[in-house]
This record gives sequence, C-alpha cells and structure tokens, in this order.
Amino acid sequence: MINSELVLGLPGYQITGIERACGEVRVRVRHAGPAACPHCGSVRLRSKGRCDRAVRHEDWGLRHVVIELEARKFQCRDCGRGFRQRFPGIQPWQRASEAFQRQIFRLHLDGINRSLLGRREGIGAATVQRYFEAGLRRQFGQWHPPRCPSVLGIDEHFFTRKKGFATTLCDLRRHKVYDVVLGRSETALAAYFERLEGKDQVKLVCMDLSSAYRSLVRNHFPNALIVADRFHVIRLINHHFLACWRELDPAGSRNRGLLSLMRRHRHNLKPEQLARLTDYLAGQPALQRIYRFKQRLCCLLLQKHKTRRQCRPLAARFLKALHQLRESGLAQLMQLGDTLYSWRNEIALMWRFTRNNGMTEGFHNKIELISRQAFGFRNFDNYRMRVKVLCA
Repeated sequence: MINSELVLGLPGYQITGIERACGEVRVRVRHAGPAACPHCGSVRLRSKGRCDRAVRHEDWGLRHVVIELEARKFQCRDCGRGFRQRFPGIQPWQRASEAFQRQIFRLHLDGINRSLLGRREGIGAATVQRYFEAGLRRQFGQWHPPRCPSVLGIDEHFFTRKKGFATTLCDLRRHKVYDVVLGRSETALAAYFERLEGKDQVKLVCMDLSSAYRSLVRNHFPNALIVADRFHVIRLINHHFLACWRELDPAGSRNRGLLSLMRRHRHNLKPEQLARLTDYLAGQPALQRIYRFKQRLCCLLLQKHKTRRQCRPLAARFLKALHQLRESGLAQLMQLGDTLYSWRNEIALMWRFTRNNGMTEGFHNKIELISRQAFGFRNFDNYRMRVKVLCA
C-alpha cells in the first residue's frame, strides 16, 4: 500500500491513482479526514454534491505534479452557510499547494528570475512574484521580533534617486538587521520612533557622527548610551588633517605615494615607508608637528577594553588635545576641534565599549547586492521585507 503522507508530504490524504499525461504526473487523491464548517465550526453538515479540484504540487525531480482532489460541497445545518471542503496544506481558492508555493519562493530567493522560473514551471511571472511576496511575509512574521534590541546600530544607506536615503537599524548582539526605515532626517523618522516598542530597554546605540540620529536617540531612548563609531571618528580626523596639508603644501599633497603614507597609522608603516615619510616631513617643520599630533590623537582613540578608572587619564589627554585643536589658529583643525568637542561624551565611551557599526556597514554591502540582483526596487515595503528576511 502506498504511504500517501510519505509521497505527497501532506497528512490525511489517500492516493487512489497515479498516471502520467502530457509530460506531468497527475495524482488522484481523496481526503479521509472529517469535515467541519469553516464559519462556525459545526460538524452538522448536509452534502450538496461533489466537485473536482486540480492543484499544482511540488515537483518530483524534473516532473511537474498535479493533485486531483475529490472535493465535496456542504451546507452547514447550524449557520446555514454553504462552503466547499477544506484541505490541509491547500489554501481556499488557490491553484497551488503550500508546498509548491514554498518551492517557488526558495527558487526565486536563490536568484532565478521571475520570467525564467515562470516558463520553467508553467506559471506567470506575476504568480511567481505573488508567491514570493507571500513567502517573505510568512518569514517576516516568524523572524521579526516585536521589541527593539538592547544593542542597536544606526546608519543610513542610499535607496533610490526619487526617495533618497533609508535608515538601517541593526541588532548588534544577534548579528542581524532589525528594520529598515525610509528617510534619514529627524522629521522623517520621528513618527517611526514614536511607535517603536521596547525603547526603554535599549542600553547602547552605536552610530556615526550624525546630529540627527543623536537627537532622535536622546529623545526616544531614555536609557541608552550613545557610542560613536571609531572608524568614522578616525576618518574625520584624517579628512581634516589632509585638508590642512593641502593648505600648507599644495604640491606635496598631490603626490599619491605620500598621500597613502599620510593616511596610515604610523605603526602600520614598513621601515622603508617610514624613512621616506620622515625625509619628507623633515623639510616641512609645521606639517611635521601636525602629523605627530594627529598620530598621538589617533593612537589615543584606538584604546579599547578600558575600565572607568583607566578612562580618567585618557579623558584628560583627550580634552587637552581638543583644546590645542581649537586654539591652533588653522581653520581645518579648529573645525575638527569643535566637532570632536561636541561629540566628546560619545567618543569617550569608545574606550569602555567595543561595539561599532562595522556590522551595519557589512549589511549595507549585502543590501546593495540584493538591490542589484533585483535590478532595483520601487516599492519600499517590498524592499524592506526582502532585506529583513535575507539579512536575518
């Protein structure tokens, strides 16, 4: 006797016949389970006749499978409403089983485009898209946590020319994207953060030096500490230092070899590179003092895993360096000093906490790949759902 559940992957069915016709396998089945009214749940039913229903099922190897169901029509004796027999694994009014829809979802998720997959399976491209979106909504509902994570990373990425940028919220503890929100300004994101659940449980938020994000976190996350991203802080220092170098020595700053050496940390230079840089700085005394100051400041900011007691002398050195920047008399360094001073508390927390936004930036690379594979997105809800499912 044929084990129907093992063959079909559906419980409660009995196979009455299998035949091959027109390049596909047609399986005749009957459901032996009890019937009940889907409206009131009553089992007091009156039979109103029979009907046949053909449903596409998941493939057997390279062969298409069609299930032919012997369905019955009923009328409920309690509520008086008529209905057709319901079957497990097959939604009402659907021409494909749930297993087949999951198969299409997995194949499209693996990168097979809609038109090719539709021609291969004998369905339309719009049907492929509908099954795929249903699969995304199903996984979205299963994986999306209702409450905000305790350790959060915030950063922006480009969406489209028409709609601009979107904001990524990353769960840094569980290594996944929590949500994607359209916009990056305080006005555009205020409504979303107002209805966000679990804001009082957020303990740490990591971000770049964005005033809009900092204002949002201060207003909506009362118990969260803001930690500046170390990469963006070091990059900001290098940016202002190179701008100052261009003002002091325009000809030398156009040397691409020297530019590469100036950007690096001193401890990462090879002996021959260090000798070349030393020879150049020997002829630029003012630039040499600024370069040494920049190296000491970067070395200070690269400190990690410090206790509160160990942070006190580091904070004193950092504030002294900020005072020197603001009193330097050079426009680029004074501007750098003002920016770092306004972020002094968030930068100081980098010594205590090792969290950074590197994970969020990595997810942005994956998001760009998702967008390229789909040849771009127009519907933001579809984009958001796909990103959250694929980056979870």
